[in-house]
Amino acid sequence: MNTILLQPTDVLFFRDGRPMGGASAGHGAAWPLPTVINHAFHAALHRAGEVFQDVHPHRRGRSGVYSDAPEHRDRRFGSLVTAGPFPVCTNGADHTWFFPRPADADDSGTAFLHPHGTNAPSSLPLPCRYPVVSAKPPSKETPKPWWSEGAWNAYLGSPQRSDLAARPFFKKDGDFADTEHTYGIGINPDTGTVEEGQFYSANYLRLREDWRLGVLAAAPDKDFYHATHGNDLIRCLLNGHGTEIIAGGQQRVCTATLETGAIGRLPLPLGATGGFTQRDGKWLVKWILLSPAIWPKMEGDGIATHDGGWLPNWICPQTGAVLLKSGDTARQKGEGREGWRERVRRLDSLPARFVAALVAKPVVVTGWALPNDTDRPEGGAKSTQLAVPAGAVYYFEAHSEKAANALANALNWHGATNGTEIKNRRSTLMGEKGFGLGVCGTWKPFGDVR
Repeated sequence: MNTILLQPTDVLFFRDGRPMGGASAGHGAAWPLPTVINHAFHAALHRAGEVFQDVHPHRRGRSGVYSDAPEHRDRRFGSLVTAGPFPVCTNGADHTWFFPRPADADDSGTAFLHPHGTNAPSSLPLPCRYPVVSAKPPSKETPKPWWSEGAWNAYLGSPQRSDLAARPFFKKDGDFADTEHTYGIGINPDTGTVEEGQFYSANYLRLREDWRLGVLAAAPDKDFYHATHGNDLIRCLLNGHGTEIIAGGQQRVCTATLETGAIGRLPLPLGATGGFTQRDGKWLVKWILLSPAIWPKMEGDGIATHDGGWLPNWICPQTGAVLLKSGDTARQKGEGREGWRERVRRLDSLPARFVAALVAKPVVVTGWALPNDTDRPEGGAKSTQLAVPAGAVYYFEAHSEKAANALANALNWHGATNGTEIKNRRSTLMGEKGFGLGVCGTWKPFGDVR
């Protein structure tokens, strides 16, 4: 994937679904969700005009509801995948990427919250088996919410990308961004006059000097070819120089710059792939989210009912069994879609179970859709989704060392690779937009760390 840095030319506005008006500022200074940046690149590809006329056309529709009419195969850029944005400090010989802090750790870079490890009676919902408890006394200190790549790799026990990237840093929001407040008057788009009662306040995000929004993006298109950039639409869009990208609300502009020297391992923390703690015949694996994840309620014909929410759809809500398949689940060259799905269904599930979780309040994900002749003829507001925030921790017990290694390969964003490719996005919805990236580590029961 391409490593891209976005430099804002002004303040940025990223509002959520809460209303703006009067004393409510709309929370427009929040760090942007992955959907915002994905939509920004998608719009930039469309604005490029004739450059991308000969790209692969896609059918209209979504969520398995597609139009088969030939004239409706007019959607473009469906191959776009992104990850991020993440804060990046560019002050130094090597750019330092930052990621949300794991929920079980403090500013020392070590975990202080641990599953209890016994089946003590509790009011936890199924399929949780162990409560997560603290190994240190209560404190009013608030840990810094952003960790550098080096701090994450040290926490996970993973090999570092380089000596410069290995430096551990811990930052708070105010270290790289400020919130600016302003007031405005709503305008009626039909008359161009002031909208009655539409006096509002708003918050804006201003990045500090030497800080950027780091994004990973790619859009390989099988019908497109460029003499210099091949079939990668993103690399062709940027074309080796700064390109204006409109990100967020109010048409705020960022300059997107391709990191030409960023080849090889991606600047994301590397998850553990082995060496997991063994206890009572079980191998202990934990999975931490680097980006939010959405697991919706699932029900219907041929689909097992699952409430989703904080619990991944690939975990049995009654037993905690991991439903992900073991073996080769990748679609092979020349393999039909239905044949591939049937082959994966016949594979055995990974021999592991979920036992505990550490999840904070959900993140609200909203949006607005343009009219779609297939499934949304009038457009309008998209369904509101509640996402599990980045930093959430899920704890598992695998039945063998081999099963633990296979579970890590299925959950780590890089799979079994050495970090050169994003293989797994474990969010049921919007994985292509950067949701569901995570890394694995090991854990110890509370009784083993006191």
